[in-house]
Amino acid sequence: MRVVVLMGGKSSEREISLKTGKAISEALKRLGHEVYELDLSPELPCKLLELKPDKVFIALHGRPGEDGTVQGMLEILGIPYTGSDAISSAVCIDKDFTKRIVQSLGIKTPKWEVISSEEDLENLRWDSFPAVLKPAREGSSIGLEIIKDKKELKEKAKELLERTEKLIVEEFIEGIDLTVGFLKGKVLPVIEVKPKKGIYDYESKYTKGKTEYIFLDDETLKKKLQEISEKIYKTLNLRDFARIDYRVDRKGEIYFLEVNTIPGMTELSLLPMAAKKVGIDFDRLINIIIS
Repeated sequence: MRVVVLMGGKSSEREISLKTGKAISEALKRLGHEVYELDLSPELPCKLLELKPDKVFIALHGRPGEDGTVQGMLEILGIPYTGSDAISSAVCIDKDFTKRIVQSLGIKTPKWEVISSEEDLENLRWDSFPAVLKPAREGSSIGLEIIKDKKELKEKAKELLERTEKLIVEEFIEGIDLTVGFLKGKVLPVIEVKPKKGIYDYESKYTKGKTEYIFLDDETLKKKLQEISEKIYKTLNLRDFARIDYRVDRKGEIYFLEVNTIPGMTELSLLPMAAKKVGIDFDRLINIIIS
């Protein structure tokens, strides 16, 4: 099969996308595919029409790439691709939109407010601290801050609004981080994420030794998380592979956080880790996704 691995781009997650793309590319070569690595650029549509790939493996993180724009372009060009379609990708890149849909299913999510301008910030009546402040349309925990008071909220939000157009301030849930992966619609083992610094930020995600990963052995909690995840997966019409993140408080209450439609595929990435737990090595994982 002739496969284009699409990576890089201009997002704040470019470095991780390149690592993901390289790992996928090497696996595809080992599997015997004809592989072309392409960076996201204005020339991309012309290059794709020249190469005429059988499929594009999208290894982009953030925007553009994970937000439905590239998916829409590929649909117009008539080229098959991996991952969720343009509509699902566009919804899931926005944490505010995703939380609204998930909440409508009767699934808990931390309380939140949207900040899109300094006017929103001035009129904000948020008074619950500590709180989580983060861009609504970024991944890899980029820009994520734990806020201790109203003064810090205003300062950090003003800084972030200079780089992004939409933020959410969210209730901080004291508890543990858990993630549930999917592969071709099948739910994978649940992983507990234990960052050594207490918060699963960019550094904790991509620095070896900064985070401990434990497979959940609480069967009751595991079953609940997997059932909730299957409901979210089907409602959002996710496809091929995805990862859904949660926070569970000390009473065992489950809170949905966000959906990753293009999970990372680096050596520290959670989806390959979960797949390996059920006997699926990295090459086979890539082969299943591309098939």
